Amino acid sequence: MTSSHPDRTASGPAGPAADAPTRVRLGVLLDPDAASSTAASGVPDSPDLVPDLTRDLTIAYPGLTWDVTVLVERLGDPDDDSLDLLEATRDRMLDEDFDLAVGVVAEPLEQGRHTLTAQVSPVHASGVVSLSHAESGAREQVTRVVGKILGADPDEGDPTDAQRASAAHSARQLATDVGNRHGENAVSYGWRVAAGNARLLLRTIRSNRPWMLAASLSKSMSAALATGALTLITTDLWMLSAEYNALQMTMVGAIAVLAVTVSLVVGADLWERPRRAAEREQVTVFNIATLATVLIGVLVLHLALFLAALVGALLLVDAEVFGVVTGEPAQFVQYAKLAWFVGGLATIGSALGAGLEEDDDVREAIFTRGTA
Repeated sequence: MTSSHPDRTASGPAGPAADAPTRVRLGVLLDPDAASSTAASGVPDSPDLVPDLTRDLTIAYPGLTWDVTVLVERLGDPDDDSLDLLEATRDRMLDEDFDLAVGVVAEPLEQGRHTLTAQVSPVHASGVVSLSHAESGAREQVTRVVGKILGADPDEGDPTDAQRASAAHSARQLATDVGNRHGENAVSYGWRVAAGNARLLLRTIRSNRPWMLAASLSKSMSAALATGALTLITTDLWMLSAEYNALQMTMVGAIAVLAVTVSLVVGADLWERPRRAAEREQVTVFNIATLATVLIGVLVLHLALFLAALVGALLLVDAEVFGVVTGEPAQFVQYAKLAWFVGGLATIGSALGAGLEEDDDVREAIFTRGTA
């Protein structure tokens, strides 16, 4: 990622310097309570966290040089939930120009009615972990969260060599700069960032599980289903769907998907702006991954609503009545057109539900993965 540090790996026209080890900067933000409750805390009475953690990560992800920094500081207020602590960890990561950051606290992580041991956001390259119920110390927990961030999740079994290699590649992309060019516009820069971080973006989008987005937002799904049920029995819409051609149907679908995507991104304030030049690449990666995740999630929602509307049309819309109302024979293609039209309107209806969702609920559904 873009950095103000001159000794960081830079990506030029030919890529990173040949045979130069990639230096990955990991920040461990240790809450004072956690520092006093664990023997491996990085404070003067237990100085082994940095070298031991460096050794563990070097063994786990060969070919990388790990630069571990431990900062003992209060992450947030006592009443902060896990998402607040995760955001505080990420802010400190940007402030200190780390490539990854892990916050370590002593108290349990609370998110709504759930108590978590860890909260991880791969797209933010950050995570926070609690030691309150952990079966191991800070070093092991930080290593575990780093694996979750990089896509080698130890909770899913011992990572294979291929998974470790992929995780190391993701860390390398996080640590490698895409240089700024004088006078370059945002689109051109965004394209270069996407090309330079392609595997990282694909892994991040996959880890966000965009296909689960709609199911995680109950208000949006309820509004979509209610809209679909109402529009399916509206005869005026039968006539419109019968008259629309392929181009018009495509526009209905595109407008529906775009409306919900914009509603989620803008409504939950998901689009970020870099606070300084050193953050530009990381924020650009985050925005690209966010937009792609939401867009895929909304496309999946639209397809699901189309299929639901098609089943409803075949079961509930009488063929003879449909023919009388529209003047068209009630063939499968006409039912499919009606279902596509109803699915598009239902998708737009979900945008109304998206406006009722809490911002934290949207961000949690898109970005974070909690561990109970």
